[in-house]
Amino acid sequence: MSAQQLMSAPPAAVPAPGVPAPAGTQSLASLARADGVRFLLATFTTLTGKPCAKLVPVEAADALQGDGVGFAGYAAGAMGQQPRDPDIIAVPDLRSYAPLTFLRPGLGMVHCDPHVNGSPHPFAPRVILRSLAERAATEGLSLVTGAEVEYFLVRRAENGTLSTADRLDDADQPCYDARGVTRMYDHLTAVSDAMVQLGWGPYASDHEDGNGQFEQNFHHADALTTADRVVTLRYILQVLAEQRGMTATFMPKPFTDRTGSGMHLHLSLWDGDRPRFPAAEGTDDPHGMGLSPEAYAFTAGLLTHAPALHALIAPTVNSYKRTGATTTASGATWAPRQATWGGNDRTHLVRVPDAHRVELRGGDGSANSYLASAAVLGAGLDGVRRGLDPGSPGASADAPLLPRTLLDAVHALEGDEVVRGVLDAADPAAGVSDYYAQLKREEFYSWHNTVSAWEIDRYLTSV
Repeated sequence: MSAQQLMSAPPAAVPAPGVPAPAGTQSLASLARADGVRFLLATFTTLTGKPCAKLVPVEAADALQGDGVGFAGYAAGAMGQQPRDPDIIAVPDLRSYAPLTFLRPGLGMVHCDPHVNGSPHPFAPRVILRSLAERAATEGLSLVTGAEVEYFLVRRAENGTLSTADRLDDADQPCYDARGVTRMYDHLTAVSDAMVQLGWGPYASDHEDGNGQFEQNFHHADALTTADRVVTLRYILQVLAEQRGMTATFMPKPFTDRTGSGMHLHLSLWDGDRPRFPAAEGTDDPHGMGLSPEAYAFTAGLLTHAPALHALIAPTVNSYKRTGATTTASGATWAPRQATWGGNDRTHLVRVPDAHRVELRGGDGSANSYLASAAVLGAGLDGVRRGLDPGSPGASADAPLLPRTLLDAVHALEGDEVVRGVLDAADPAAGVSDYYAQLKREEFYSWHNTVSAWEIDRYLTSV
């Protein structure tokens, strides 16, 4: 819920201390040794966002940098492979290297682009986002993003029930409660200190709207860097929580009566160090938001493709318990239900806090950060290329409803060639969009085939 820092300044060209400038000027091994790193997590994510890694000793870092490290893709999960298929080779991107010695002595992480038979694997989310970003670069554009990472700190009993990790966190309206933040001081400051050490520019930690819910913010960067940092931050949050006997969960809606966890994305287009969203002085501003025609068209692209976008930014069955909620204990859901846009108004799918950015509020904590960023880039640029107009700002009875279930979102995805094209960006012939749609359809039916407590309560003696 916290406001992101204004995107009026370009992201730093060189991210984070310990991360090299041009790749190749330093080796991965020398970077790691300089930071006291003895082991590297060579990391990639599946299409469902699962982080996969091998722990590589620094003595093998040169081989990792040169040849990558192999994985059985089918065993990793949703990577478009069968047991008979050749290995996925994870090739590190040195610009993503991060020393994590504050978690474990000697630990580091580097994000990787999966390859198969020497070519980037089209089913790999990082490869998909890189493909979209490279395509945008040919048009002189880059997407800059800021991500709000919301999560709950919970404990799980032996019978599976969840409870708030802080038993005193039971206020009716706990958002921004200073006492709640103070009781979690050790955890929150450890996370913030970690982001400081990594050079991410953290600027706020706060108690969110649900009991046990928190958010921690860091400075914006190019879309690929931010997506890497979201994956790294989730890992950091979970490890630090486990060290204190808690579980950090990014599940969109772990409690029926509480606000869900979003992953709001703050978005802007740049041409080098020139922002493209603020309106030039003296130009016509048809909607009075201070935005350029490109920014309005980008917003229109997000609205036009909103139903299909949700298959990527709200990609689980549980996601639609968040967006479909009618109320919560605090009195508001903070989750959009229609594809509307407007000014500094958090009830819209697309909020315009200022002339430097727009905020997409439909995404949640289960989203794969690479796919979410790729989806908004593809949808927004379609609006720019076609010169779309978002229409009048504000709520409208004519605004389309967002999908009510994951299956609805899958149907929208299958009918939207632009968002399908995002998934197929690295290789249109690979069938990634079909694979992803089937994956999510099966996820919905797996949930649908499970008898729930709600059904027992409603139907056991109903007739």
